[in-house]
Amino acid sequence: MDPAPPQPPRESPEGGAEGGAAACGTAAAGAPAEDSTASSSSSSSSSSSSSSSSAGGGASGAKSGASVDVTSKDYYFDSYSHFGIHEEMLKDEVRTKSYMNAIMQNPALFKDKVVLDVGCGTGILSMFAAKAGARRVIGVDCSGIAVQAAQIVADNGLSGVVTIVKSKIEEMELPHGIESVDIIISEWMGYFLLYESMLDSVLFARDKWLAPGGLLFPDQATLFVCLIEDGEYKEEKIGFWKDVYGFDMSCIQEIAMLEPLVDVVDRAAVVTTGAPVLNIDLATCKKEDLAFRAGFKLTAVRDERCHAFVAWFDCAFACCQPKPITFSTGPHAPYTHWKQTVFYLDDALDIKAGDQVTGTIQCGPNKGNPRDLDIELSHTFEPPEGRPKQSATRSYRLR
Repeated sequence: MDPAPPQPPRESPEGGAEGGAAACGTAAAGAPAEDSTASSSSSSSSSSSSSSSSAGGGASGAKSGASVDVTSKDYYFDSYSHFGIHEEMLKDEVRTKSYMNAIMQNPALFKDKVVLDVGCGTGILSMFAAKAGARRVIGVDCSGIAVQAAQIVADNGLSGVVTIVKSKIEEMELPHGIESVDIIISEWMGYFLLYESMLDSVLFARDKWLAPGGLLFPDQATLFVCLIEDGEYKEEKIGFWKDVYGFDMSCIQEIAMLEPLVDVVDRAAVVTTGAPVLNIDLATCKKEDLAFRAGFKLTAVRDERCHAFVAWFDCAFACCQPKPITFSTGPHAPYTHWKQTVFYLDDALDIKAGDQVTGTIQCGPNKGNPRDLDIELSHTFEPPEGRPKQSATRSYRLR
């Protein structure tokens, strides 16, 4: 696995979407956002309260009646007030240009429509929608970035179309005179697709305000897994604890194995075919669908020793016709800030081209902190030629 310069290599997940956290949604059954992501789940708040926004790009707030979990929710929302997160996401050209193309190349879908941007961050997607011809755009974000988003909207002469609301989606009302929206846009995805994601908030908004026949951008997402060779780096990250300046710190190895690594995986490290383990249709999925269990079968494409499973996701704007817009966060694709998620195995698998590895993956929100994800991976390898069978189950926590 080789880091892709100039981005910092092999970093721990710290938050997610450029507009992500702001949507103030809660990742319940496991989930990531316009900028959030990876490792053990989130909690959700409800209680609709009034908050209308002034039509002029000003950030208006909503009354907050819910109790606050300072250690998770406040930290999550506050993390999206830091400009570095938004800078990283805006500079992610795969991400940002995919949204820009999906919106700007489909003006017929946006002309005279009312658009809701869930987790608007700096307001970039809201402004794309305005430029594409939307009649009204409501951008919602729970973090402090909403103040700057309102200023950005004004500075770009779009205050007559775009309104920024500082609120949790679950605690706001649409501006006066608007009862439904035609399109919901959101960058809700996180690491491993579901970590710290705002998908719960998007689904809440969909069920409450999206008009019949309304559109979601994006509208499809698929999570994949495969096996990779990564012995050298596994030894560097896990084996390191055996001897630290002459001291035995191997008790930390189990903790290190428990936490998946979010990093860039070189496509040359991939040893098997990939397999889809979760398909999300945003038009029909429910919150309960985000806690899932799925089987998979992987086929080796060369002889190699495998040290880890790797997960990534693809997203699609299938409603963009005749040419749907898609992007991938996989090892085979250009760099994105989501990178890939690596799950190290206790024992390596020695496989040969054509061998198959079967398994199951189970994922759901951690009970103590629903923004974290509890993930269990089981695999079985029954090689031909009398080689020994290998099977194992390991639990991980993405946080």
